[in-house]
Amino acid sequence: MIAAPSPILTSLLEKAAHDNGFDLELPRAGHWLAFSSSQCPLRIWLSTYTDAVILVAFSQHNVARALRDHGTPMTAPLPPGAHAGRTLTAISPLHQVLRRAFQLSKTLPDELLHVFATQTAALPRTTEVERLVVQRVGKDLFRQGLLDYWEGRCAVTGLAVPALLRASHIKPWPVCTTDAERLDVFNGLLLAPHLDAAFDRGFITVADDSAVIVADAVDPPARQVLGLARPVRVADLQDGHRAYLAWHRTHEFKAMASALPTEPQADVERV
Repeated sequence: MIAAPSPILTSLLEKAAHDNGFDLELPRAGHWLAFSSSQCPLRIWLSTYTDAVILVAFSQHNVARALRDHGTPMTAPLPPGAHAGRTLTAISPLHQVLRRAFQLSKTLPDELLHVFATQTAALPRTTEVERLVVQRVGKDLFRQGLLDYWEGRCAVTGLAVPALLRASHIKPWPVCTTDAERLDVFNGLLLAPHLDAAFDRGFITVADDSAVIVADAVDPPARQVLGLARPVRVADLQDGHRAYLAWHRTHEFKAMASALPTEPQADVERV
């Protein structure tokens, strides 16, 4: 049975919420503490079974699904407005879950599109220069979205130097038919520069099981230099990525050595 948190635990739960972006307290729902954020659309609820078991519930299905590797599924009745929850055993993992939930809520499908529409609503699009300004807003939002989603680390190597990382579209910006595709955080990988270049030019791609596939055109010495001589994987690959990666494997990946371009390719602007 859900129990009212002790005064000390209530203070710890409130601090965890505030420290991780949920800065607005909402009316309690029974024994549930409720919070929202001034920076993302997610609402959360916190409670306990006992002082040793912490419950956290979320208002967004997509956030809850992305957090399925944290804690265990919650079987207790959800508070009104919540769609799923997790059970944790300590305050420390609660901080991790709330921080990740906050990041995901800002970046998962439609959130970046909503921010883009708001920021560009008053911008003209008549001339090419004006359209490029709008595009730059979108690319900046996309990059920040990937930095949030991948927590500032390369999705393959774990390199954690944001200034060096590239926001690599899986289905390129010019090929996307809608802004929703262009700004879908699942249509991107945050990559170290050398992997971004290889991915962008089709010399690597990613399988549905998250394994990085290297084209035949990349010989063993080159693989060694690129850090691809041994199997590597993309961390935290989701179903949303897999739909775009299927497109990349079909349209961009140079599966055979004969696909190696004979003419130099012009550099493509990276996000």
